[in-house]
Amino acid sequence: MKRRDFLKAGAVAAPASLLAAPAIAQGKIEWKLPTSFPAKAPGVGTNVTTFADRVAAMSDGQLTFKVFSGGELVPPFGVEDAVEQGTAEIGHSTPYYAASKNSALHFFSAVPFGMTAVETTAWLRYGGGQDLWDSIYAERGLKPFYSGSSGVQAAGWFKKPVESLNDLAGLNMRIAGLGGEAMRKLGVNAVLLPPPEIFPAFQSGAIDAAEWVGPMLDQAFGLQKVAKYCYVPAFHEPSAALEIVVNKDAYDSLPANLQAIIANAAEAASVETTAQFDYYNAVAMKKLKDDGVTFAAFPDDVIAALKPAVAEVMAENASANPKFAEVQKSYDAFLELAKDYAIQVKAATFTQRI
Repeated sequence: MKRRDFLKAGAVAAPASLLAAPAIAQGKIEWKLPTSFPAKAPGVGTNVTTFADRVAAMSDGQLTFKVFSGGELVPPFGVEDAVEQGTAEIGHSTPYYAASKNSALHFFSAVPFGMTAVETTAWLRYGGGQDLWDSIYAERGLKPFYSGSSGVQAAGWFKKPVESLNDLAGLNMRIAGLGGEAMRKLGVNAVLLPPPEIFPAFQSGAIDAAEWVGPMLDQAFGLQKVAKYCYVPAFHEPSAALEIVVNKDAYDSLPANLQAIIANAAEAASVETTAQFDYYNAVAMKKLKDDGVTFAAFPDDVIAALKPAVAEVMAENASANPKFAEVQKSYDAFLELAKDYAIQVKAATFTQRI
């Protein structure tokens, strides 16, 4: 449909799969945009609001979004379902929150001992990752866009120091993704809580340890008020991607210029968010140290135990899901290249700075 025809029509024929048609007046479109996160939270919240603001500005108000904070319109872990069903035309989340639909989605958020944020974007753009992601989401009538990353996360906050593998046994810990599955193999009771429930559960003692994101967001959520031991880096999330996910029928109903604006706004938000995390994580870590928080790496025996546990988890998922195995093959192929480059070039660069 040509843009002038679209404007004359004053409406877009809503696909039957959509439960809620977009609001259109004088050629203007407003879509519902739920996020899995508190919309005012730094990093994860500003990622979606930045995206929405950019789309509105670039389209001169032709396409706007009504952003719903996590839990306002749909449950935090139900964003993709809402977009698939047409409750909302577009959503904001992280892919592994929908891993129950397809375990291969972990690769598009984060996997243990996996890629950094920059490496992930390289794989998505040049290594075939985006094509795999598109094909998986197309099965559910969805269109995904990478919209940024937290960068390297923290492994978790603990009320007592972790001095050996034995200190993990029996702990109730909030931890996401495949890292939680690996932790279970070490005797940890891993639970996944939506973001708003993490602090209350930690404070009340319902959980003994909490993994969320990293210094900037963890401080904003107040985790340092409950525990003073934070372990970095996260073995399970060397990066964690955010996504903009669109109902494919709704996306296809848009003129080409608005489709391009969505894609470019997601990319712009990804650059800003990754920079924001890098800057404010450094600022927050200094403040937390000044306030008495101890940052340390997991002991060697913990990492030594986690590596075979992770390998077992990955093998189990690959055996259970052919799509997981297919994506893993592509992911691991680039990871091997990236690791060699990182060791030869990036690691040496950081060493020279010390």
